[in-house]
Amino acid sequence: MAERIATIASRVGLHARPAAIFAEAAAEQPVEITIALEGEPIEEALDASSILSLMGLGAEHGTRVVLRAEGEGAEQALETLAAVLETDHDAQ
Repeated sequence: MAERIATIASRVGLHARPAAIFAEAAAEQPVEITIALEGEPIEEALDASSILSLMGLGAEHGTRVVLRAEGEGAEQALETLAAVLETDHDAQ
């Protein structure tokens, strides 16, 4: 299983617009992606393509999250999604 830690860059955290952007990007990946707060048990990981799960995660600006995926293309998918999380989508 591939794993990647990312830091939430959006000033409002992973809510509303940033969550929607991330969920859409996760749904486009060729593998299923999970997300969890760093330090949380793997069993508590959530579906990264679910906007409701993302908003319920409570990830604020600067929070570190763990992305996980398994299968062909997992590493690239995680890099792509980490880049989405590490971009401030609220910057004007």
